[in-house]
Amino acid sequence: MMADSSDVIDNDPGNEGVMEKNDSGNGDVQQDGQEEKQFTSVASTYFDQKIQIPDVPQTRFSFRKLWAFTGPGFLMSIAYLDPGNIESDLQAGSVARFKLLWVLMSATFLGLLMQRLSARLGVVSGFHLAEICYKRYGKVPRIILWIMIEIAIIGSDMQEVIGTAIAFYLLSNGKIPLYAGVLITIFDTFTFLFLDKFGLRKLEFFFTFLITVMAVTFGYEYVVVAPDQPSLLKGLFVPGCADCGPKQILQAVGIIGAIIMPHNIYLHSALVKSRDVDRTKKEEVSEANKYFFIEAAIALLVSFIINVFVTSVFAEGFYGRRPEDIYNKCLAEGNPYAHLFNVTEVNVDIYRGGVFLGCQFGIAAMYIWAVGILAAGQSSTMTGTYTGQFVMEGFLNLKWKRWQRVLLTRTIAIAPTIFISIYEGIEQLSGMNDLLNVLMSLQLPFALIPILAFTSSTDIMGDFKNGIVMKIISGVLAAVVIGINMYFVAVYIQQLPNHWAIYLGVAVLIFFYFAFVLYLVWHCLVTMEIEIFSRIPLLRRFYPRYQLLISESNSDLQYSTF
Repeated sequence: MMADSSDVIDNDPGNEGVMEKNDSGNGDVQQDGQEEKQFTSVASTYFDQKIQIPDVPQTRFSFRKLWAFTGPGFLMSIAYLDPGNIESDLQAGSVARFKLLWVLMSATFLGLLMQRLSARLGVVSGFHLAEICYKRYGKVPRIILWIMIEIAIIGSDMQEVIGTAIAFYLLSNGKIPLYAGVLITIFDTFTFLFLDKFGLRKLEFFFTFLITVMAVTFGYEYVVVAPDQPSLLKGLFVPGCADCGPKQILQAVGIIGAIIMPHNIYLHSALVKSRDVDRTKKEEVSEANKYFFIEAAIALLVSFIINVFVTSVFAEGFYGRRPEDIYNKCLAEGNPYAHLFNVTEVNVDIYRGGVFLGCQFGIAAMYIWAVGILAAGQSSTMTGTYTGQFVMEGFLNLKWKRWQRVLLTRTIAIAPTIFISIYEGIEQLSGMNDLLNVLMSLQLPFALIPILAFTSSTDIMGDFKNGIVMKIISGVLAAVVIGINMYFVAVYIQQLPNHWAIYLGVAVLIFFYFAFVLYLVWHCLVTMEIEIFSRIPLLRRFYPRYQLLISESNSDLQYSTF
């Protein structure tokens, strides 16, 4: 059952109401409120329609209302199922069997907490994260943040292009060369983006269909392989990793880096704006927060189950197998890709993983695997494009046509990908996912710190700001996630060529990187109204909205945007 045309409206009275409320404040707030009206007229036009929430009697829970709020969480959850995550899942199973499933579950739970903050920011303020960054940071920090998030989007886009190209290669038995599969992703993305012309609900339905395809295909592999259920449950609910070495520990770190995507936090805060919530009514805002959290929890539960399918398939089917045994099995089955396992040591990826399934469980398993990878790549590609649109509009107060945005990011993503696919081959192309996971790990602070800061701000969130317990929990989780990913990056740096020029360049980049992260942390502490950090004269000049924050926090606004 989808919402009919009566459930869709074309305006946003909630935003106008809050702006009127802001205009009733002091002079500074009124001027800023007028500035916000002009500012949001650009980015807020992305969704021409809003889904209306049914007016039902107030009860503790309503399935009709949950259905109306269902959509943004499932679009967000696609980032937890992109080809980079699928590869991380299968590698975890291949090197540690079921022992890292509890890490996967914990990382998904951490992701849910961060997505909760993202959704609350969009619902309560009426602005998404990039729009608020535009107002809360100075020009230079804002531009740096935008560049960093664009790097994360492009890195994710490259993973999705790689996954899609490999899927085409497997489905065509190599008749579609890698470079052709890469080029196809340009045109199919443009085609799918036209779907939103048919309405927001149909677009959300299509993304849900792609998630269903992944659930069916990877679920099929799970049933065929038939993992050992007691071992699976032990891996899920008994933390630890007995007899694990550096390889398994690094893979555990990689799971967290692959699961929590920085640009996904920006995306979710924008997607929730597609529902018609009257933000002048505190009860409606609170209700929207509740239903969006329930929907996000359901969506991430589905994505978690799919990830468990993939990890368990390779934990049962691949773990402990020798390359020569796999090679002989491939020869016996007449698999055309048997040469991949004619080596002394093999590191499985989404390409070799599909070939292995075809050798071990029949050629149909390989094709079904490829269909699942294709669905993962296509869905992630489209949500990445939407994220890029929101980020560009928010950080730069600039609106591009969608085809222009797709052309820019897809060109940047395809250039190195197609070069490697032509001159190096599919093995090196698939191996790029590890490098890209490291690249996106580096971008995590540029989403986690701002979302923690703004959801803890009184003048942005009002009565819905993070309480002291949530501040501590979110702050500790952000610090842990960032620390884990820094370890992941540090280990990867050790694999670089041993040359002084390379180490010098890396040292310079690390210095500026941590200097900017420390600036964001200080900005976060000031936004949380920890006065000792706001009184540092040298740093106050880098916080252009400090005086306005003080005046707003002392006003009589109970909950507002700015």
